[in-house]
Amino acid sequence: MSSSLSQSIPPGKIVLTYDDYCELPNDRNRHEILDGDLSVTPAPRVNHQRISRRLLRFLDDHVVANNLGEIFAAPIDVILAPTTVVQPDLIFIAHDRAPIITERAIEGAPTLVVEILSPTTQQTDRVTKAQLYARYGVPHYWLIDPDQHVLEAYERSGERYNLVTKAQDADVFTSSVFPGLSFQISDLWA
Repeated sequence: MSSSLSQSIPPGKIVLTYDDYCELPNDRNRHEILDGDLSVTPAPRVNHQRISRRLLRFLDDHVVANNLGEIFAAPIDVILAPTTVVQPDLIFIAHDRAPIITERAIEGAPTLVVEILSPTTQQTDRVTKAQLYARYGVPHYWLIDPDQHVLEAYERSGERYNLVTKAQDADVFTSSVFPGLSFQISDLWA
């Protein structure tokens, strides 16, 4: 056998990094690396984008008016570790965390991450990403369920999240993350 054919496959699990992520094709899918594993989901549906846009408007208007920090919307990379790169639907970074905003990405734990559930991401958002966000120090995590018309707000306690608010339809939502902000949950679905 020729020595040029004597290559071997490395043993163990292949762990992807941010460098590998940068080499992925632009195929209109959402690519993320979760603890070294590639996650690929289709682009969000229209209703998902409407809800994201409405929430972005509520939050951004409040954040700008009160000079609280910055809001970002997907797609934007959040590099939590070399082997964990995510694209949350919405991200809030308070002024005290502003140094994590770099030219290439958000490089560290945002103050708040918001995920809007879809049939293809629900399990990942509720379990895998929740565990990763808590492990890497994201203090606030919101999940929005468009089918159930619910917003769940979680706060980090150690390496897990505790539910602090569950609001739906006619409920008025407030959060310690944004003092003075309140909106009726049904406005997200209007």
